Amino acid sequence: MKCPGQDTQYWKPGAIYEVACPRCGASVEFFKDDTARKCPACQHRFVNPSMDFGCAAYCQYAEQCIGTLPEDFLLKADDLLKDRVAIEMKRYFRGDFKRIGHATRVARYAERIGRAEGSNPAVVLCAAYLHDIGIVQAEKKHGRSDAVHQEQEGPPVARDILEKLGAKPPLIEEVCDIVGHHHHPRDEETLNFKVLYDADWIANLEDRKKENGLAADRIETIIDEKLLTESGRAEARKTLLGQ
Repeated sequence: MKCPGQDTQYWKPGAIYEVACPRCGASVEFFKDDTARKCPACQHRFVNPSMDFGCAAYCQYAEQCIGTLPEDFLLKADDLLKDRVAIEMKRYFRGDFKRIGHATRVARYAERIGRAEGSNPAVVLCAAYLHDIGIVQAEKKHGRSDAVHQEQEGPPVARDILEKLGAKPPLIEEVCDIVGHHHHPRDEETLNFKVLYDADWIANLEDRKKENGLAADRIETIIDEKLLTESGRAEARKTLLGQ
């Protein structure tokens, strides 16, 4: 049985169309289920611009369904994974909107800092969504969710989620490593860790400012002493001090 989207008996008018080659401008005929085709004029192979590869970012049967995935897509697959991770994080925390909101804000700050610093967005954003994922098991097993127990319980949960979504092993290992010590930077740290660490600090300072009225001079001191990247410090001053 074929996926209905790939079975020609379900196709409608417009399922076969022509696209201009991005290199030479010649007309190239595409079927809607072609992942890529080679231009007959200049031999340039390019991705079908009308095909949605979103599901292939996480589906283990993607290659069986649509054939060999184009290189252009493979370069983006890890980045698309972050959206699935965000959904799994929300499912895991269920109705705990405070923790869901915190993870979402950390991801937002991490994306901005990471873009400025040139970090790996897939690693950074997956780590951002999953950095506190150990809280549930920490409270269940230890009766508290302090930093040490979060870091202890987080990696196995993060690994289960990422493996279920079909993430690549190197990404899984790096994300789990970050989750496992996200409150405690080592003497030598990766850029991806630094971006996540700074984003988490900004979100936590934001909460402390709202709850306790943290003074501006104290915020400035923490920014200077704790944050690890220039872009993180700039984002913190913009978010927390309006600078």
